[in-house]
Amino acid sequence: MITLTAYSWVPPIVRGLVRDLRVRWALEEAGLPYRVELIDLQNKPDDYRDWQPWSQVPAYEEDGLRLFESGAIVLHIAEKSPALAPQDPAAKARMTCWLFAALNSVEPPMQELALLDFMHADKEWAKVRRPMIVEFVQRRLKGLADALAGREFLEGGFSAADLVMASVLRMAKLTNLVAEAGLADYLGRCEGRPAFQKALAGQLADFKDAA
Repeated sequence: MITLTAYSWVPPIVRGLVRDLRVRWALEEAGLPYRVELIDLQNKPDDYRDWQPWSQVPAYEEDGLRLFESGAIVLHIAEKSPALAPQDPAAKARMTCWLFAALNSVEPPMQELALLDFMHADKEWAKVRRPMIVEFVQRRLKGLADALAGREFLEGGFSAADLVMASVLRMAKLTNLVAEAGLADYLGRCEGRPAFQKALAGQLADFKDAA
């Protein structure tokens, strides 16, 4: 049985955004059974760093194989499932390229913007910093929108690349930047998938049950 770690509690504003959601979503798309091991945000098991070097979530275990980093875990699941990766080698390579683009080119400025909006919106330094980050995010979103022009998904049908990219786009939930970039329909297609809805419901239910 696959084991996935997740937090038992996070502030309400970030519920539905914690990165174990990406892995839950991938497992639901792939139809793989799994169990969730909830850990305390502030009081993690003493040996957890042996599994996850920074004591974050998610971490993943399957038949003795232990992994960390959500993107690496999603890619591992995609390697096992045609539901998440094209079978043509060239298409699969392009899919992997887009998955890394989501993590390396789009997520860093999106995460900084989210941290400013979620945690520091009332700080003067954040108000000075925010316009620069917004402009950076807008450039990244325009590049994504241009690449998606005329296409429903990044590489053929829905894949792990779309799963990770949509997870990143959701970070901007306190802004209109995704819609302004013309990406609302794309994000809606991804979020409308039954596997996403099931994964999201599972994460939110865990927070509720652990309260």
